[in-house]
Amino acid sequence: PSDDTVTTQFDMKSIEAIGLLKFDFLGLKTLTVIEETLKYLQGTDKALDIKSIPFDDLKTYKLLSDGHTTGVFQLESSGMKEILVKMQPNRFEDLIALVALYRPGPIGSGMIDDFISRKKGLTMTEYELPQLQEVLDETYGVILYQEQVMRIANKLAGFTMGQADVLRKAMGKKDREKMDKLLEEFVSGAVANGITEAKARKVFDLMAFFAEYGFNKSHSAAYAYLSYQTAYLKAHFPVEFMAATLSQEDSTDKIVRLINECRTMGVEILPPDINLSESRFTVVGNSIRFGLDAVKGVGEAAVEQILMVREDGHFESIEDLIKRIATRKVNRKVMESLVKAGALDSLIPVADSEPQNGDFKKSGINMVRAMAMGRTNRLMDGKNNLSLFGQQSFFGSDDAEEVQPWSDEELLNAEKEALGFYITGHPINKYKKILKLMGVLKTSRLEELGDTTEIAVSGIINTLKKTLTKGKSEPMAVYVLEDDEGTVECIAFPEIYRNYSDLIVKNNLILVRGTIDKSEKGIKVLTREITTPEDAFLNQEFKLEMRLDKNIIADGALTEIKDLLYKHSGNCPVYIKLNAGDYETTLLTEYNIKPDAEIIDTLEGITGMGTVKLLRQNGHKETHHANNNHSFRRTRK
Repeated sequence: PSDDTVTTQFDMKSIEAIGLLKFDFLGLKTLTVIEETLKYLQGTDKALDIKSIPFDDLKTYKLLSDGHTTGVFQLESSGMKEILVKMQPNRFEDLIALVALYRPGPIGSGMIDDFISRKKGLTMTEYELPQLQEVLDETYGVILYQEQVMRIANKLAGFTMGQADVLRKAMGKKDREKMDKLLEEFVSGAVANGITEAKARKVFDLMAFFAEYGFNKSHSAAYAYLSYQTAYLKAHFPVEFMAATLSQEDSTDKIVRLINECRTMGVEILPPDINLSESRFTVVGNSIRFGLDAVKGVGEAAVEQILMVREDGHFESIEDLIKRIATRKVNRKVMESLVKAGALDSLIPVADSEPQNGDFKKSGINMVRAMAMGRTNRLMDGKNNLSLFGQQSFFGSDDAEEVQPWSDEELLNAEKEALGFYITGHPINKYKKILKLMGVLKTSRLEELGDTTEIAVSGIINTLKKTLTKGKSEPMAVYVLEDDEGTVECIAFPEIYRNYSDLIVKNNLILVRGTIDKSEKGIKVLTREITTPEDAFLNQEFKLEMRLDKNIIADGALTEIKDLLYKHSGNCPVYIKLNAGDYETTLLTEYNIKPDAEIIDTLEGITGMGTVKLLRQNGHKETHHANNNHSFRRTRK
């Protein structure tokens, strides 16, 4: 090395054999998250010393017991959340045990279920010997930690801690030769302490069985300590904690999940803003604002330049921004990225009267014109930056173009390009109601399901890889499906790919039916069938049920409703649940409509929120058909 760092060419075991002590230092992102959360709290009445937090905090254990642990160190997987809900931890020792238990060995052996059953008193905790209670009481009689194996050997057989450590290693590695020798020493020592040989051998066998899954308690306690600290911060300072967590995350998929968690918690996510955003995510009251670092194509140098210039005052317009920044750092590409991310919304006058981001962006396409103006002003100031932009043709003609509003699709695509994900919405949202009705799952739910489970999932194809099978070299596809809560990798084998290749196209919004394939590498969906949400919905048999009361009828809304139903003619029968005060009846109308989320929203705008339901035909309760006196007849035009 170029510095004075002491190094060795020998491996870990060799340097241990010659007496050198080796330490492993793990750099955990969680430590930075904790530090950043505390920085947010500094200078406020919420300032905190993390080392002084109580370890019996009810709010923290409530959060843990409810499984609301997205972002909490070591406890955010769906499997861990499920166990937390089952366990209902109420003391720090429970978290230490949980970190030690949540591994393939203990999970496969049933140790977790046994531990929870004993904790809840559903299974009686029994000890082979009274002396074991002191050692195993905190884990309800289960030998869970390597240190417990050592303490039992010391307490029952008089082993020194050095001898006990040799026993621990032999049991952990299943070194039969060493274990046989140590067994005799253990039995001899236990008998000398008044324990029968039979009991001593039985305890030794128990130790050997559990040592196979045993975990180092000090390691588990150190991790549980961080788990508790992050859970405490999330429970008491959710906005600050989530802002710090988002700022430390690089994975787009994880950021999407964290943003969805914020929304679930009631924390609003604000888009980036050239005048209000810092480099990282920041806390704004009960909201979190995107940092400029999160915008793709901007870069550290551009962010530093923007923040430095902004110290002299907010930017008043795009022209003002261009005049004040060094365009060698904040160039055309950077400006386009800022526009697409919505970071310049506040610089466009229309944004003042039309708060929707799309209304800004329809004017914001004129951004290149603003850059041209900025360049002109720089040249007038004697700052010759002409070489930065190349030829004059870069700016196009001097005549202003008539700008058309961006469509919703263009808006979302631009946002995805600039941020890596959607923030103001998602293309799948327009199908939200019908997907839920059809039992289509969110990608975030797939972890909870078992291998080979049949599922339906819908989303945008955001990554597509076409490849050939080994041997026959048949075309197949591997694609990543993205919804508003995450992503999942899907595989279309040759026959499926041949049948649905026209739908397996990047950026297509599709509905996939298939089978979950779980492995150590993660979750995949083996594709069986592909369609679009619309086609899948039309192939289902539904009926629309609309609840009306006498006030709606008295207000004369029936004509408006009938006209609407007439315009959306289809195959879905319409039922009226009539509430006349002293009686309620369900009537089949003569209308059949083509159902979608739009007509449901429109009808609810007339009849009230929650009054219109789309129900599966099969398995629903019987309804009464309308007779001639109560028919809800269509108005002919």
